[in-house]
Amino acid sequence: MPFRLSEITTSARIRVLFASALGVMAALLFPAPGSAGEYPADGLRAKAAPANAARVVFAGGCFWGVQAVFEHTKGVLSAVSGYAGGSVPNPAYEEVSSGTTGHAEAVEVTYYPNEISFDRLLEIFFKVAHDPTELNRQGPDEGSQYRSAIFTTSPAQQLQAKEFIAGLEEARIFHAPIVTNVEPLKAFYRAEAYHQDYAARHPGNIYILAYDRPKIANLKRLYPDVYRDEPALVARLRE
Repeated sequence: MPFRLSEITTSARIRVLFASALGVMAALLFPAPGSAGEYPADGLRAKAAPANAARVVFAGGCFWGVQAVFEHTKGVLSAVSGYAGGSVPNPAYEEVSSGTTGHAEAVEVTYYPNEISFDRLLEIFFKVAHDPTELNRQGPDEGSQYRSAIFTTSPAQQLQAKEFIAGLEEARIFHAPIVTNVEPLKAFYRAEAYHQDYAARHPGNIYILAYDRPKIANLKRLYPDVYRDEPALVARLRE
């Protein structure tokens, strides 16, 4: 379907850092390991993807919202928050947040091409999940860890993503140039357990209400044919 600038959602984001100065606010937004809000560790052990599934990694600001959008997309087997694009193996959240690892907050999307096309995933990424014109930031979140990027898993995906972006630029869909980088995926590292399914597990969180629930609402409004109410949660993936 054609893009209309009036429909494009800007993913304004406010990041709360792990720091003692944030006190109660940090404790509320980021439950400490071992607390009641901790995500069960075994939820990260996913089954091997079926042979008829494909994989791509999207980065576009805080991974909570990007993950939530694709978890509500039909044809997606799983959407897992993590880190990609950097040089540090197995990075921790605090390291990535420092902006020194080269990694971006990213979401690994495993999907069935016979149920949803890669082009449709690209539409959702550009139109719903984030603002692709913001360089090394999303809203007030600044740093290369919040950059817009697509990490592809095949030469065909690489070519298709670049052609898709070229088409958007030619049509002048956005008010500014698209800054999304497209590169082959070298490695994807899953984020800590408490980051997985965050939007679904904290629906009343003020951050989720302000910045992520509107994305899900836009997905339902703009793409009702691929929207699903029940998200494909990481929690249901087991070995």
